[in-house]
Amino acid sequence: MKTIYAVLLSVFAFGALQAQENKFNLIVGTYTNSCDSKGIYVYEFDSNTGNFNSKSTTENVINPSYLTVSSDKKFVYSVNENGPKSTISTFGFDSKSGKLNLINSQDSKGSDPCYIINDDKNVIVANYNGGNISVFGKNNDGSLAEAKQVVQHFGKGINEKRQESAHVHMVYFSPDKKYVLSNDLGTDKVYIYQYNPNATTEILKLKSSIDVKSGSGPRHLTFSKDGKFVYVLQELDGTLTRFSYANGILKKVFETTIESKEFKGDIGSADIHLSPDGKFLYATDRGTANDISTYKILKQGKLKWVGRVSTLGKGPRNFAIDPTGNFLLVGHQYTNEIVIFKRDKTTGILSDTGKRIPLCSPVCLVFDKI
Repeated sequence: MKTIYAVLLSVFAFGALQAQENKFNLIVGTYTNSCDSKGIYVYEFDSNTGNFNSKSTTENVINPSYLTVSSDKKFVYSVNENGPKSTISTFGFDSKSGKLNLINSQDSKGSDPCYIINDDKNVIVANYNGGNISVFGKNNDGSLAEAKQVVQHFGKGINEKRQESAHVHMVYFSPDKKYVLSNDLGTDKVYIYQYNPNATTEILKLKSSIDVKSGSGPRHLTFSKDGKFVYVLQELDGTLTRFSYANGILKKVFETTIESKEFKGDIGSADIHLSPDGKFLYATDRGTANDISTYKILKQGKLKWVGRVSTLGKGPRNFAIDPTGNFLLVGHQYTNEIVIFKRDKTTGILSDTGKRIPLCSPVCLVFDKI
């Protein structure tokens, strides 16, 4: 009897552990100035079923549009996109309860920060209208110190309405964390900075830069699974460019577009991500199309177009794939909901689950282990 009881107990324990392993925190940044949003929202997401439960929200946080979680899961860092009054904030984070507690904020040192990354030493921010990159050190309690470096970009592009000056749109670590890549929509350049995390002033030092197609407006990028290729999505014309990458140097290999040949509407490419297994690439257009394109990644980083489906909403600003690869979630800025798609891991094809997370102006979706 004792043996049977022990076996049953171990089976139940294993089942409970398996169930817990499929639970993730989904942390969502929003715009708070367009509808009724309190700021950052935390949900528990089940990657087996696609079900979700609300865990917590912040209070009275202004436009925490993009955010990043510390590696120890104890802190969330967010931008507060608010024109010349923009700040960067630190929140204490309890991953089990999902509760967020504001610790401190610092001046972003540039208007309208739109992307943020962190490691154990620093928090690095792309300031869109400021046209610069700000680097903040971390204090021992996880709070942000004052900015210790600001890297200013200069120049403009041929699109007079959108490229009148530098517009830094992204900062992104190379897989080995030796470099930080930065897309500048305003100057049609991708900059690669050598990253010196322990330096006191020159944390980022320019290694190289490369021009993309004039007027294309590089927005977001991602690395291939093996780190040998970089895929850059250009917002203004839908261009998708594949670069080879090695030691802080990019070389253009191939270029295509996420738009169909018949498409005649407004283009507004938005976000790009790899599936967790590195076999598929996804890219969204939040212009007239409001769709997401799927590509299979072949040898040498080559892309094979798989298909294109509606994101089932307007303004697909950001999307995220859960760490198991089972589901892809799209945040719609203008129709105020997150649409949950099921992923076929073999074909990469997306299908609507019918499940929605109603939420005011979702902008950034981040999955993290509970």
